[in-house]
Amino acid sequence: MKTRIGIYGYGNLGKGVEKATLKNSDVELMGIFTRRAPESVKSELGTKVYAASEAASFTDRIDVMILCGGSATDLMGQTPELVKLFNVVDSFDTHARIPEHFADVDQAGKESGHLGVISCGWDPGMFSLMRVYGNAVLPDGQDYTFWGKGVSQGHSDAIRRIEGVLDARQYTIPVPAALEAVRAGKNPTLSTREKHTRLCYVVVKEGADKAKIEKEIKEMPNYFSDYDTTVNFITKEELARDHAGLPHGGFVFRSGETSDGTKHMIEYSLKLDSNPEFTGSVLVAVARATARLAQEGAKGCKTILDLPPAYLSALSGEELRAHML
Repeated sequence: MKTRIGIYGYGNLGKGVEKATLKNSDVELMGIFTRRAPESVKSELGTKVYAASEAASFTDRIDVMILCGGSATDLMGQTPELVKLFNVVDSFDTHARIPEHFADVDQAGKESGHLGVISCGWDPGMFSLMRVYGNAVLPDGQDYTFWGKGVSQGHSDAIRRIEGVLDARQYTIPVPAALEAVRAGKNPTLSTREKHTRLCYVVVKEGADKAKIEKEIKEMPNYFSDYDTTVNFITKEELARDHAGLPHGGFVFRSGETSDGTKHMIEYSLKLDSNPEFTGSVLVAVARATARLAQEGAKGCKTILDLPPAYLSALSGEELRAHML
């Protein structure tokens, strides 16, 4: 039986989820739900588009609703509300606020009898799993995570929400010296500022106060205030020409010892041509697991750390044991 999913929000991430459904034959896309006028939204694959207000009439036709809004202003409100109607999956990526978001979704899900799985992408998500595996195997060690170079959807979205901003791209860039020191096994102690820089390209409305916008970006908590941030104002033509792609990637390291002087290094890396398409693929896999857990009676809130790996896969248990184990 196919997992019937809906897409709530049709920006870059929603389009990535839609494309991912083509690669997963056990998933059926029932519709796209948008806050915009449905007639103004054209699906790239011809999927039917509905008004967000119509979602409530699909509760018996959707097994899992995948929420594709932004973390800065959308998901903390949308996920607790929609889990009252559906099993849901989101990619909430404001790490500092995940415990608060979890509590809100957990309460709403338990009250409604639905399951919400939050913060599923590649970080938080795939990288989270690697950090847990590394800590479990090498309890005496240190963790390091580096992101980029690449476009952060969440950070770009946060800039676009600032008054006067028309569009933006934010690149997260590892500091080369820090990355090299970790890979060499030096176990450096690194502050947030010493690990990454942030590079922003911003298109503003005519007459906008650029100094005010730059100040607001650099002082934004949870996004830019802890980093050395460079803001470049460019035209919309320059943004389209030079920053149309959405690549990303990064590294997770666990450096540790199993006895005095016996050292080990675990390194996991991702190199992504398209951040939203890869994140969309993760969300579809998590939707599959969410549907399976919900069928078993799970409700409330979970994260990717709570999902059995086998539930993420379209393969049967027999196939997994034969080919993956």
